[in-house]
Amino acid sequence: MDSLRRIEREVVDCRACPRLVQWRERVASEKVARFREWDYWARPVPGYGDPKARLLIVGLAPAAHGGNRTGRVFTGDRSGDFLFASLFRTGYASQSISTHRGDGLRLIDCFITAAVKCAPPQNKPTPSERDTCGPYLERELAALADVRVIVTLGQFGWDAITSHYRLRPKPRFGHGAEVVLPDDRTLLGSYHVSQQNTFTGVLTPVMLDAVFNRARDLA
Repeated sequence: MDSLRRIEREVVDCRACPRLVQWRERVASEKVARFREWDYWARPVPGYGDPKARLLIVGLAPAAHGGNRTGRVFTGDRSGDFLFASLFRTGYASQSISTHRGDGLRLIDCFITAAVKCAPPQNKPTPSERDTCGPYLERELAALADVRVIVTLGQFGWDAITSHYRLRPKPRFGHGAEVVLPDDRTLLGSYHVSQQNTFTGVLTPVMLDAVFNRARDLA
């Protein structure tokens, strides 16, 4: 049997995509002024959360100065602030703020991962990078045996899950879209928690809370 701990070890050691390795390490070296004192993680970022979770959240990839800096998915950036505030309101997180790996955050009945484990330039992995990283997501899906609902944040995560299940025709992504998967899990779509969406009102706290409340009902 595969285990989340084994997957995590292999993810952290991965150097399979030269462009992503170069980028994540370059970001950690050059940094930005506000994080100049940080010792960046600068490695692939594994999934995180409750190993017996019924809810799995799938994002796109770690942010260059978020997960790539802190070593925990969606931790230390504005997208994560928006996400964890919603998870706290809906009962999936012990606190509403996530700043670093030792901040005391605990996910409740929830596990978070990304379709691509390394921070990509311009937040855009290539198709080949997505496919190279795909087996890690597949192994997480298998190891998280209690998952009943998968919430994807954005089109990229939606495509990764629908490809994994080989759904034909591919269900159309949308906020609140809902699909019953072949193994009786349910796939829910949400707009991504990027600043491009949250600052413009494309995704509001009420909208995201509604997705997680629906996930709880289904789980």
